[in-house]
Amino acid sequence: MSSEGTSPDRTVGIARSRRQFLAAAGAVGALGLAGCQGGSTGGDAAVTVASLNPMTGPFSSLGPGQRTGAELAVTEINNNDDYDFEFELVTGDTETEAGAAQSEAQRVVQEEGAEFVFGAISSSVALGLNDFAAQSEHIYFPGGAAVPITGSACNEWVFRFETNTAQIAEAISAYSVNNLGTNVWFHYADYAYGDSVYNRTSRRMAAASDDYTEVGTSTSELGASNYGSFITQISNSDADVVVLGMTGGDLVNFTNQAADQGLTDQIAVVGPTQTFQSVRAGTGSNSVGTFGGARYDPSLDTGDNQAFVEAYASENDREPGNFARVGYDSLRLMAKGMAEAGSTEPADVRDALEGGTFTTVLGDITLRESDHQATNPTWMAKLTEGDGDTADVELLDQVPGSETLPPASDLGCEM
Repeated sequence: MSSEGTSPDRTVGIARSRRQFLAAAGAVGALGLAGCQGGSTGGDAAVTVASLNPMTGPFSSLGPGQRTGAELAVTEINNNDDYDFEFELVTGDTETEAGAAQSEAQRVVQEEGAEFVFGAISSSVALGLNDFAAQSEHIYFPGGAAVPITGSACNEWVFRFETNTAQIAEAISAYSVNNLGTNVWFHYADYAYGDSVYNRTSRRMAAASDDYTEVGTSTSELGASNYGSFITQISNSDADVVVLGMTGGDLVNFTNQAADQGLTDQIAVVGPTQTFQSVRAGTGSNSVGTFGGARYDPSLDTGDNQAFVEAYASENDREPGNFARVGYDSLRLMAKGMAEAGSTEPADVRDALEGGTFTTVLGDITLRESDHQATNPTWMAKLTEGDGDTADVELLDQVPGSETLPPASDLGCEM
């Protein structure tokens, strides 16, 4: 494949065979993998899978949800007689930082023998792990949402169950400009995910309404804490709507400060991740009246979601959020790919997953052959007064999975 902004030699550089990669990794890496090679399923063979999550750093509030979802999937897979293998889960901390994440990936692949890896929430971190998956030829399911992960930076070893920003743009863009206002300000965190939100949502809004006007943009560093000057700028503009390309602590802090300064009463605040469980917990009543894209909600009666919600709540004394569902079904999709292939060899599983349709908590999805992105449905939602301190999510409008994704070529993927 080739990708935007990458030299023609890049494909050659990342296409080394797995044997070449292991030879470069050294004897320790080779020995670590020797005991966990795949093959035909049978005999309850152990397959080492890794969950790499941000347990420290700016997204540390989100990482534990990813991991608990993955852990529940492993428990269910290992207790399911339909599978002739068992998963052995190893874990690592991405620290919400690309270098740390790549070091952890090298460790779990070279020393722990992992050939199937899930994780990362920061899209910049996930993009680095994309390249590492291509080098080491292991299957990687990322938890980041930026379009390039399965767009311009796609490769044959990467499959994504997380809903990407192009899909969320379909949910929030037309609804916002047709129902909330056409004068739009964008504020986003200055990294891959924030850029992706701005690029996809502004493009879709322009397509949805001839009256759409971008009245301003502003950006802040990932992990910033003071947004007062940005909020003042937006308040003094002609904006009817502000779209926030942020998540985690950034979005929590911005929303709380926006409410304190009266912005949430003045204009419609729309965040693609505004409905996330962790964001609602951190903002409390300050998020009531704001709007968000919904990638997932425990109330959904889709696929086997209610069985997942019941099992997760039983284990964790709370309902799952979006990151838990991504961890849960990313690992289940790995297992379903192995069962479909009749093999635990990464290349065989890759071929079985590519273009395959599988039942998930979001219903039947297809991992598109053209870019390996899951065809997930999305929703526009409003945050309403809840029974406790946390706002409830009211789903307003659904975009079916078949309509959320542009062609892979439009997103920059060439495989």
